[in-house]
Amino acid sequence: MEYIDDLLKKVKRIHFIGIGGSGMCPLAEILHKEGYRLSGSDNNETDTLARIRSLGIPVVLGQKAENIEGAEMIVYTAALLSDNPELVAAKESGIPTFERSKLLGAITRIYPNSICICGTHGKTTSCSMLTQVLIEADFDPTAVIGGKLPLTGSNGMVGHSEHMVCEACEFVDTFLDLSPDVAVVLNIDRDHLDYFKTFENLKKSFTKFASMATKVIIYNGDDENTIDAIAPAIEISKKPFITFGLNEGNDFRAVNITSENEYESFDVIRNGENLGRVTLSIPGKHNVYNALAVIASAMYSGVSFEDCVSGIFDFHGAGRRFEKLAEIDGITIVDDYAHHPLELEVTLSTAMKMGYNRVWAVFQPFTYSRTSMLFDDFVRVLKIPDRCIMTEIMGSRERNTFNIYTSQLAEKIPDSVWFNTFEEVAQYAVDHAEKGDLIITLGCGDIYKAAKIMIKKLKERNS
Repeated sequence: MEYIDDLLKKVKRIHFIGIGGSGMCPLAEILHKEGYRLSGSDNNETDTLARIRSLGIPVVLGQKAENIEGAEMIVYTAALLSDNPELVAAKESGIPTFERSKLLGAITRIYPNSICICGTHGKTTSCSMLTQVLIEADFDPTAVIGGKLPLTGSNGMVGHSEHMVCEACEFVDTFLDLSPDVAVVLNIDRDHLDYFKTFENLKKSFTKFASMATKVIIYNGDDENTIDAIAPAIEISKKPFITFGLNEGNDFRAVNITSENEYESFDVIRNGENLGRVTLSIPGKHNVYNALAVIASAMYSGVSFEDCVSGIFDFHGAGRRFEKLAEIDGITIVDDYAHHPLELEVTLSTAMKMGYNRVWAVFQPFTYSRTSMLFDDFVRVLKIPDRCIMTEIMGSRERNTFNIYTSQLAEKIPDSVWFNTFEEVAQYAVDHAEKGDLIITLGCGDIYKAAKIMIKKLKERNS
């Protein structure tokens, strides 16, 4: 760890392999603003690459050995396969080469108040909401977020204070490379079991992460899995802790919850004292928990409750988190990052309560291992919407050794359809959706491209 910290003080030219990833691009934005000369590569053209290029950072499409020429340091995404030609060349080159979590860890050590938010669900929303609160309260934070924050138009920002906000992802234990001052645990659910093998191993990693906090552990006091993981972390670290939730006994509680069109309002009780009322501008009861985590983290860092209330109300969501893209001819199109069954269940259940005539879920399964291991859960939650349209599975970093295909999901989900291309998906959706319907694209891959094709087709149809 000390090696990369020291190296960052010496080098000026850094190359990013997979620069368009949600975890990579904010780091690139931060280093760019700090004066480093960057270059990058990726395999697919995305909106993120367009934004990176707009900063003057050259990006090559396609990963080839020659892309690393001239680099003094190389950073790569964990999503790469081990035989990626550019990664192989990097490791053989003698140029110092690090997985992106090592770089993020070094950045967290720069700031005296690094707030690292982990959890199976809600990391991006909570990090984005907390960043908005800190910005509006003039706390001038640095942030690394997994989605675009509309307030800043980017995934990353460089502040000039002691405060940093970042997502702490458990995938392949990358969050153990961070140095959290404030460790926030939102929830723990079964995911990434291709790596962790057992749920107990997954919980043990959360225990290790929380025990690394230098100041305080903030966690969901209603979630049994989180409670199980945090108890030994508190014992190991001897650090103070703050709990949040709806149940009695939590340090921060939401009470008197009311809902209007799935937008919650609630009173916040801190250790018996009613601090006041909070109103969300993003839908879903699950966001009450995210807001409580944000309030606990922000107030611990010195933000007033009044500034928390204002910032949370002004927060209308992060990019790809129930993001409304268009309403054309009475058809609403929304895009969401949900890709785990619990996330899909929460998102689709919320959508079904919002008063639309029909809800069309357009889902892109992500990774063969997750689809195979959680197959029955995917079938159950994809029955929630009125209709389900699916794409073939996006393998990403994996090969299909599981012999799993979307057609197997479709066989179990009544009235569902699936297609190989986004063009076919989009055409089917616009041909069958009607005025008053909601179409929501779902997945952590590039399914948002299908939403853009739908919007284009609807506009052309009305022109």
